[in-house]
Amino acid sequence: MQLITDLAVILMGYVIGSIPFGLLIVKLKTGKDIREVESGRTGGTNAMRAAGFWAGFGTAMLDILKGAVAVWIAQWLTPDAYWVHIAAPLASILGHNYSIFLLERDENGKFIRLRGGAGGAPCVGGAIGLWPGSFVIILLGMVVFFTIGIASITTMSVAVFAIIIFAIRASMGVMAWDFIWYGVISLLLLIWALRPNLKKLFAGEERVVKYSLNGWLRAKREQRIENRE
Repeated sequence: MQLITDLAVILMGYVIGSIPFGLLIVKLKTGKDIREVESGRTGGTNAMRAAGFWAGFGTAMLDILKGAVAVWIAQWLTPDAYWVHIAAPLASILGHNYSIFLLERDENGKFIRLRGGAGGAPCVGGAIGLWPGSFVIILLGMVVFFTIGIASITTMSVAVFAIIIFAIRASMGVMAWDFIWYGVISLLLLIWALRPNLKKLFAGEERVVKYSLNGWLRAKREQRIENRE
């Protein structure tokens, strides 16, 4: 009976993660289908491209909430099953990246794929659910974003920060070492979802945000080159 409850909680985490807030917000605000904009992902970054800053911000906050809620439900229904507390937000990340509500079929009605985001926001939410102080990951992620200016690197960095924070807490004896697995598996899920971005990154073709330090330095460098010519 307990195993059934554990699996049901994890499945619930997946369903919660599958709610495509980005698609809904952009659709309500602009009438656009976010899947047809830029990267086609449903996360906050693409929502911002499709419908502006506040659409992106709202999407990111709700996506963070998905990961946190998955943990809170797990802690409520399975208070002693720590592995479920870890698995539920991981399932939320999976749901966010491969939403059951965004199933695509070809013209013959055959299943093609599940659409979604890259998983950064629900990853942060899951970390916050496991330890509220993890909200600092949001601040650290902003530092990475406005310094490096590359969304894919920022997304992966949040999982790295989760690993570091949980490792520090585990070394202090205030958290079980098992929780580090949340950060490790999250990082793997994010890397897998960002495979196209990583190819662009290694080829030097990944988009750099112009209002980041990296973007500003690039613009200055390009300006100097133009002036020389």
